[in-house]
Amino acid sequence: MIESPGILLTVVAFLLVIGPLIFIHELGHYYAGRLFGVKAEAFSIGFGRELIGWTDKRGTRWRIAALPLGGYVRFAGDMNPASAHVPTPEWLALPPEERNKTFQSKPLWQRFIIVAAGPLTNFLFAILVFMAVFAVNGQARTPAVLASVEPGTAAAAAGLMPGDRVTAISGQTIDRFEDIPRIVSIRPDEVVQLDIVRDGEPRSLSARIGAEVEGDRFGNEFRVGRLGVRPGQPVWVDVPFWQLPGAAIGQTADVVRMMVDTLGQIITGRRSVKELGGPLKIAQISGQQATLGWFDFVLFMTMISINLGFINLLPIPLLDGGHLLFYTVEGVVRRPLNPAVQEWAFRTGLAILLAFMVFVTANDLASFGVWQRLAGLIG
Repeated sequence: MIESPGILLTVVAFLLVIGPLIFIHELGHYYAGRLFGVKAEAFSIGFGRELIGWTDKRGTRWRIAALPLGGYVRFAGDMNPASAHVPTPEWLALPPEERNKTFQSKPLWQRFIIVAAGPLTNFLFAILVFMAVFAVNGQARTPAVLASVEPGTAAAAAGLMPGDRVTAISGQTIDRFEDIPRIVSIRPDEVVQLDIVRDGEPRSLSARIGAEVEGDRFGNEFRVGRLGVRPGQPVWVDVPFWQLPGAAIGQTADVVRMMVDTLGQIITGRRSVKELGGPLKIAQISGQQATLGWFDFVLFMTMISINLGFINLLPIPLLDGGHLLFYTVEGVVRRPLNPAVQEWAFRTGLAILLAFMVFVTANDLASFGVWQRLAGLIG
């Protein structure tokens, strides 16, 4: 097994993660558009200069571009940044049969589905992967009953005892022991409420989650929350075929809930913004996961797919969530927003996204020690 990935493996692994996930995302938009009779003029993986391209019999230009950090489907009639249902001179000049194939000609609910289909397809990919994992390996469903409480830990200080059954942490329901580390790990040093059942009676306790710094064999360090409790014997159960979709959807929802929690912690200052990573960090971890084997690599790819779906649903102009927000407003007020307002919003969204990319790239370089080495050279 390779101990440390080289540059070539890192680049290849990154492309194998991000390329297929962008393709899956855009494929959701593409097929939703085809379902409603919208012509796709271009399907691009990446931006900038075309490296490889071909045109199919439907007139769609399929292309792979030089900058593989995104992609797009350009639909006929998608003539303005807001993709608004606003007649333009160019659109009105189209023949009726061509106009009916444009994005603008479709009713609001169809445009909403076409835009939402991208991130939803990323979630669907994750659900299918989790279904396959549960079908092969089963699913851990250890009861949330504490077998032991480690002395000197947050659990001991809070008064937890062996035999307690944890039912909720910070208002989040605990169905099985595996839910406890999922919730606790992203809350180092945070005070939480623990709802338990002891001797058949419900109780509530307060605990300050402990914090530990963990590292992996690649030298990455993570600040992780620890409660200090241990479960009984892990129980791996087979998941019947008809329960696989529900189990996989639940697992995907748990990951999304964790992302929402983490984002809330960053916004409120409970978690450092230095933990935000960008494309360089994803590339680094892609290479590392590739050295661990295909199973770990696919699971990492699944987490990135959920991230991609989640981020694209944020109500930020230029992202899918920004479009969906405008369509929601249009549905409520019964008319599109003023094109000038939408243009201003999308310019602002572009500025936000560019600033965010610069910030996370600076974070990535800092995590690699680049700024420290530069400071040493200058000093």
